[in-house]
Amino acid sequence: MTTTRDPRMDPESCYRAVTSRDRRFDGVFWTAVRTTGIYCRPSCPARTPAYGNVSFHPSAAAAQAAGYRACKRCRPDATPGSPDWDVAATVAGRAMRLIADGVVDREGVDGLARRLGYTPRHLSRLLLAELGAGPLALARARRAQTARVLIETTDLGYADVAFAAGFTSVRQFNDTVREVYAASPTQLRGGRGGRAGAGTVTMRLAVRTPFAGRALLDFLAYHLVPGVEVAGDGWYARTLDLPHGPGTVRLDLADEPDPDRTAFVTARFALHDLRDTAAAVERARRLLDADCDPVAVDDHLRPDPLVGPLVRTCPGLRVPGQVDGDETAVRTVVGQQVSVTGARTVTGRIVAEHGRPVVTDVPGLTHLFPDAATLAELDPAGLPMPRARGRALVGLAAALAAGDVALDRGADRDDVRRRLLALPGIGPWTADYVAMRALAHPDVFLPTDIGVRNALRGLGLHDAEVARAVAGADRWRPWRSYALMHLWNTLMPPTATRET
Repeated sequence: MTTTRDPRMDPESCYRAVTSRDRRFDGVFWTAVRTTGIYCRPSCPARTPAYGNVSFHPSAAAAQAAGYRACKRCRPDATPGSPDWDVAATVAGRAMRLIADGVVDREGVDGLARRLGYTPRHLSRLLLAELGAGPLALARARRAQTARVLIETTDLGYADVAFAAGFTSVRQFNDTVREVYAASPTQLRGGRGGRAGAGTVTMRLAVRTPFAGRALLDFLAYHLVPGVEVAGDGWYARTLDLPHGPGTVRLDLADEPDPDRTAFVTARFALHDLRDTAAAVERARRLLDADCDPVAVDDHLRPDPLVGPLVRTCPGLRVPGQVDGDETAVRTVVGQQVSVTGARTVTGRIVAEHGRPVVTDVPGLTHLFPDAATLAELDPAGLPMPRARGRALVGLAAALAAGDVALDRGADRDDVRRRLLALPGIGPWTADYVAMRALAHPDVFLPTDIGVRNALRGLGLHDAEVARAVAGADRWRPWRSYALMHLWNTLMPPTATRET
């Protein structure tokens, strides 16, 4: 048996996961079978191959580069990503986030390396060592995955699928699909004819279970900004500012309590330009915290006497992510030291005055969130907030517009925090909240947050016990962000009672 060059992948542990068909490892590694020439997810229901006939790969691209084709039964490319990408936040994980967003397709390997702060050659060596494939191969695997989903779940014509997935030509699309899946696009579609696309794409986004979709919806709906977001009973929608034009996404959110399988969230995208399909999908997945391993999180927090009962009540709770890091940071500054309702009102006014109007087919979605360059030009005195907070907002926007602070999931978290704290009016609460929401940091706690203290009091703790609970939050590492969400979740009103 052979393994990849990643020293962290223990073959015997991987094989035990394959033998038990443990779905928690789907997206963490891939299993290639020498006798069949295919690669699978660890939970593939097919007969378990002999130990001596398998190799383990840290990415689908690595398996493809080794000459293996994707299994037609378990669809190994349709898995959530590795939760380790957010936990460790290594260069490889940050690169995978940017590749999934289409950076290589739009800016090439040089653009990806520049965002990560490496030379292209050094970055390629790092990715090859950790993921078994370089940036071009990783981007190719992502394009193939997107293409397959579009072929099988939409009626887009093949030319539309090719360009929506990021291919530069129909020929490149056909050759890649045949090589990766050992089938033509027509065979993958099952003989159904395609039609020209009108910019609307409906897809199913994989998430690990359990998945507390209703709780995620309640949080998003409670914080929504008028004009940019709307929500109702079982769904959430918002506008998207994408590289090639505006778009919208509507997510159908429901709980999926079964911990033994992968769930899917239905996402409907309306895009000005189909080339933005991959970017739109990645940003929706960020919002869903789709790559989280909820079983690992819940197993760690469940024994705790304080948050354990909350975990048992709401298994699979996610940390809501973002579709645009700059927007998240601006909204965080607006929300400093004001109520959620007040922040929504103020942010809605800013959107109405400075956001870009768009025409959508979703009632209530009327604007894109104003970009950092637009906000950087504003007079702080004219903003509907105290002067000091207005200056902090404009200063932050200027730093974002100039590239002094990058919130695209490619930046180093510690470096981002230092740069944020160096800005006037940005304190630890703001920097840490941005790290949690914009950079998907799984281990953030906000000891000074009023909501945290109110939630603890709601659990029956008096002031001295609240202080001790806050001081003892380190016992929730490395999942303090999730413990924080469980506390906040006790304060969320259900979406069904206030459809917008």
